[in-house]
Order: sequence, then C-alpha cells, then structure tokens
Amino acid sequence: MLMAVACVGCAHHYTTTGLVLKVDPPASVTISHDAFPGFMDAMVMPFDVKGDARTEKLTAGDRVRFRLAVKGERSWVDKVDVISAAPVDAGLQQTPAVPVLVPVGSPLPDFELTDQANRRLALSSLKGKVVAVTFVYTRCPLPDYCPRMVTNFRAIRDRFAARMDRDLVLLTISFDPKFDTPETLARYAASQRAGGPGWHFLTGDPANIERVCNAFGIQYWAEEGMITHSLQTAVIDRDGRLAATVEGKEFTPKQLGDLVEAILDR
Repeated sequence: MLMAVACVGCAHHYTTTGLVLKVDPPASVTISHDAFPGFMDAMVMPFDVKGDARTEKLTAGDRVRFRLAVKGERSWVDKVDVISAAPVDAGLQQTPAVPVLVPVGSPLPDFELTDQANRRLALSSLKGKVVAVTFVYTRCPLPDYCPRMVTNFRAIRDRFAARMDRDLVLLTISFDPKFDTPETLARYAASQRAGGPGWHFLTGDPANIERVCNAFGIQYWAEEGMITHSLQTAVIDRDGRLAATVEGKEFTPKQLGDLVEAILDR
C-alpha cells in the first residue's frame, strides 16, 4: 500500500522509435512513430520536449529512439537518441566516409541524367516540386536493400497518386551505370511494379553519377562481383534545397510518406 501511494502522481514512461518529420525549437518535435506497446498505436504526433531531451540535436529525417513521459493530463518527451544509421550498415564504416557535401537546408547542385525512357532530366527542371531521391543498383541480390528502397517509393507513389508529377517527383538513381542502361532500368522498373508518371529511374556516365552520389553522401564500391553501398533517401523542397535525409533502411514506408507529406505541405 505504501508503495502504491508513493507512486501516485508519478509519470509513466513509454519507449519507441520513429522518424522525425519536423523540429520546432526550442521544445517541440513532430515524429511519425512506431507503436508504444500497450499505450498508443503508430501515428504522427507533435510532442513537447523537456528534461534531458534536446531539439537542437534533431533534424527532419533522423530516426530516433525516444521516451514519452505521461503524467495526469500532460505528456512530453524526456529522452531522445538519434539512431539514423541502421545497425546492419555498421560494416560500411570500415571504409573512408564520403562527406555529405550538401548540408540540410542548402541548395543541391544541378545535375542531368537519363531516365528509363531514354529522356534527359535535369534536377533544375523540377523546381516548384518536391523531389524524393534514393539510390539502387538493379543487380542487388538482397531484398532488404535496393528492392526495399523501391518498395518504399512504390508506397509513396500509391499514397500520393493524385500529386505525382504535378507536386511530387521520385528519382531512383543507379550507381552501377555501366550495367544499368536505360533499357535495363526500364525492365527493372517493370519487374518491380515501379515507375509511372513522376517516377524516374536514372543513369548516366560514371563520373556524373559519382558527383551526384557525392553530393548526397552515398558510399559505394565494387567488391567480389557485387557493389557494397550505403543507403540514403533524401527529400528536396520546392526551392531545390535539401529538406531531409534518412539513412539506412530501418524505417517504414508510412514514416517516409509522412516525411514527404510534411515537406509537401510546407
């Protein structure tokens, strides 16, 4: 009885993971979060931030593990840790890291590549639209790597079908340009039930592809007949500025869609 009385007024704590959609310093963050077991389903929520948690270390696109405190009619995040890099990607850190040349909030350098219909496409031609970008190679044998990036974009295409090409463009860029010709990309897109208006699979000459990958901080190198690579998804705002980057693959298509929606609705 004494223990029960002592806990009256104590905060209850719940921990989960999620994807940061928006940061409003100094004390608010919007997260597309996974379920809090036994407390709350997965959804998008704005949270107050207090205690040891700090918004200044967060940016849109971060994957986070955080703790929610609930006391009476109040709730707040009191602990948050950034876990942007998926644990399975840790081995990639054995190679020298490619610097992210474009910080979040800065404009992307223009580039021009060729899509699966053999049409030239320049990033600058997409001003006024939100652009989501990811990187793959068609020979990737691991279902939870490049195919998952395509699955994520397929979910985005279906969720925002009415806004595709008008407000939203998806760019899936190959870092295996010698093999991934426009014709190969067209076959791959068809096999993955991908593509359609506003979704371009892109290739180009190796030097140009390298420049684009460097701008987004993508690591890739040939190894025993395969390409070892990092995973990165980026979202560019209507002004051509990098709005968010999401590392790794430990996020859901819904969370990525929530991030895209937040940038579409700015």
